[in-house]
Amino acid sequence: MNGKEYRIRAERYHDICFGHRVMNHESKCRHLHGHNYRFYFVIEAMEGLDELGRVLDFSVIKETLCQWLEEHWDHRFLLFVEDPYLPTLEQLSPESIVAVPFNPTAENIAQYMLSTIAPPLLEPWGCRLVECRVEETRKCAATAHINE
Repeated sequence: MNGKEYRIRAERYHDICFGHRVMNHESKCRHLHGHNYRFYFVIEAMEGLDELGRVLDFSVIKETLCQWLEEHWDHRFLLFVEDPYLPTLEQLSPESIVAVPFNPTAENIAQYMLSTIAPPLLEPWGCRLVECRVEETRKCAATAHINE
């Protein structure tokens, strides 16, 4: 097209609720609390658009990334595996606690989705998550993206 190269991306967002605490935070985020999170997923095809002219059907994003969030984090509580609260809270409500290998800041959550969760989910579709934005509130968000 006019000698220009284009990057076409598909985007979808998904809303879920979960709690966390940021271990060693200098302020009130060190306490147990929760948010209504919004995840924005930006996806690229590795080999160009499909035969219909799509990166990926939006329903596939819903069935992979959005469904993963629903099944693993929605209405649960994320705690860093090194958090001293973890053993007690797991004992009180084991089905509600998700131990994660990072301090659950928005930045770390976005990076974990980008680097660990999304690749195996999207690989069968020949796509990859290139950017993940995590909004904790309407005013506060963090974005992780692949540098090329």
